[in-house]
This record gives sequence, structure tokens and C-alpha cells, in this order.
Amino acid sequence: MLESQLGNKIMNIRKHLSSPVIAALGAAILFGGSTPIAKALISQTHPILLAGLLYLGSGMGLILMRLIRNKGWHNPGLLKSEGWWLIGAIAFGGIMGPVLLMMGLTLVSAASASLLLNLEAVLTALIAWIIFKENTDHRIVLGMLLIVVGGIVLSWPQKYAVQQGWLGTLAIAGACLCWAIDNNLTRKISASDSLFIAGSKGLIAGIVNISLACGLGLAFPAWSITFMTLICGFIGYGLSLLLFILALRGLGTARTGAYFSVAPFIGTAIAIVLFHEKASLLFWMASVLMGAGVWLHLTERHAHEHHHEALLHEHWHAHDEHHQHMHDFPWDKTKGHKHSHQHEPVTHSHAHYPDVHHRHKHSA
Repeated sequence: MLESQLGNKIMNIRKHLSSPVIAALGAAILFGGSTPIAKALISQTHPILLAGLLYLGSGMGLILMRLIRNKGWHNPGLLKSEGWWLIGAIAFGGIMGPVLLMMGLTLVSAASASLLLNLEAVLTALIAWIIFKENTDHRIVLGMLLIVVGGIVLSWPQKYAVQQGWLGTLAIAGACLCWAIDNNLTRKISASDSLFIAGSKGLIAGIVNISLACGLGLAFPAWSITFMTLICGFIGYGLSLLLFILALRGLGTARTGAYFSVAPFIGTAIAIVLFHEKASLLFWMASVLMGAGVWLHLTERHAHEHHHEALLHEHWHAHDEHHQHMHDFPWDKTKGHKHSHQHEPVTHSHAHYPDVHHRHKHSA
């Protein structure tokens, strides 16, 4: 009996290890892996200027990728309503969030900041569940809490510092709230061109933050450090954000945020392997907590009869059970393609995530 149950759990994990889950974990790996490099660069560059260069590298790299992919500039095809979601995401996540974080870092210790940054996952999930009515259940809530608690354990200060000022704490909490809002707003447009969304956020945020640094009279580092920072931003911020958006498209906000919360663990693990840092007891405790949380998410199965309302949007897709529409142009049935398409109303039952096609209400 136990063997059968374990076999079913393993089958669920195989089914759930789909593109969105891999994208979410990939985003965490890239961002977490860039953290030790960013920590090394902070000694060479002021935090505000460093944030600007990281975002600028992210935006420049992704926009260049899009130009190469499309062989020139193409209209991203955002609907009018989606433009406002993008502007809101850039304002909260790319401009307000980093500025509040930098303000907070000048007033609180790095250890305290690390603890406070765990608020982002919690606030992201609460906004998704309460305001945007994203589906959840006890298993997902417990899994998210285990991952967040693991992050708190991982970043818990070994030595307690003097009581920090409330203003710095409030600033970092505000940054977490901004990024939580950004995550939920980005989810609203996650079906659109992910390269354009991620590239625009990085480019605008980079320009604004660098302008702020210049206004403060901050000096740029050596060209070698600047170039290294731009590359780090492209990989750790740009490609990570691109994967995060793809995960939002397939998993919803809360689940993507939970998977992404393992980024501090990834960063610590890389520091242990590459920089030969000692693995503390807290690291192994965090490993168990985060592993249990990810296990609960991977073994989730949500299935019920649900109704799809009519929906018009544009994204890459293949003709599965949710995409049964006609075309007025030649197309290859064996490949995915992108165009504006209409989903007709349909009622059916199958296992699903709260993805771009399953944002329906639940009676319980």
C-alpha cells in the first residue's frame, strides 16, 4: 500500500516537472547564482548604481535577444489594457522596489535585510489569493510556508546586532510589497511576449536607477567592473526574469513565487561549492524545510469540472484541448505558433494549474 502511494507521488512529480516548474526553478537558480557575484561587486560599486547597471544589463541583453529573434523590431502585440499592467509592473518592481531596498540597506544590517526580504513570497501569495482570487489549498499554503521558513532559517543572523531603526525596516518591507505587486501585475500579461515584457522592465528600471545615481553624483566603476556587472545583470536578472514570466504563465503567481523563494538556498549552495564556505547546521535545516515545501508543490493534483469563458489573447501555443480554433493563414500542425486567437466557452474536467487559461472561480 505504502509502495503504491509512493509510486503515485513519483508519477505526480513527473507530470508536474513540466516547462513552467522547470522555468520557475531555473529562474531561482540563475538569480540565486548571481547573488554571490553581486555581493563581490558591491565593494566596487555603490548599491544604487549597482542596481541600475544590473537592470540595464538585463534590459539591453533581452531587447537584443528579441531583435535577433524577430530579425528587427516587431510590435509586441500587447492589448491596450495590458499596457497599463506593464506600466504598473515597471513602476512598482523596477523603480520603487529597488529604491526602497537601497534606502533600507543604508539603515539596517545585511542579516536583517535578508530576513525581511522573505516577506516578498508571503505578500505575493496573499495578494494573489485575496485580491486576484487565485486558487489555493492547504497543501500549497503549507508548502509555501515551509519554503519561506527555510529561507528565514537560512538567512538568520548568527550574531544579533543592535536594534535597527523602524524606518529601514519599513523601507525594506515596502520594497517587498512593491515586488509582490509587480509579480501579480506581471502575471496579468504573462501570456504576451515575455522577451518584450522582461526587456522593457529591465531597460526602464536600469535607466531610472542610473539616472538617480548620476543625480547623486556617484562615480562609475572601472570599465571591466561595469562590463562584468552588465553581464551578471543579463544572466542573473534578465534571463531569470524571462523564466519567471514563463513560469507565471503556466503556474500562477503564488506557486511561482514559492518556487522562486529557493533562490537564497541556491546562492548559499553555490557559495559553499565555489567559495568553499562552511555549510552550517542552519543550511541543512533550511535544506530539509525547503525540500519538503517543494515536494508538497510537486505532488499537488488539482482537478475538477470547470468552465472557460470566452477569451481573446495572443501567445505561443499548440493546438491542444484549449486551442481549437480556425486559421486564415497557412500553419504547421506539428509546431507551436503565435497569433491573436479567440477561446470559445467550454466546460470540462482535468488536472490543471491556475495558468493563463485557468483563472476561473472556485466554489470551495
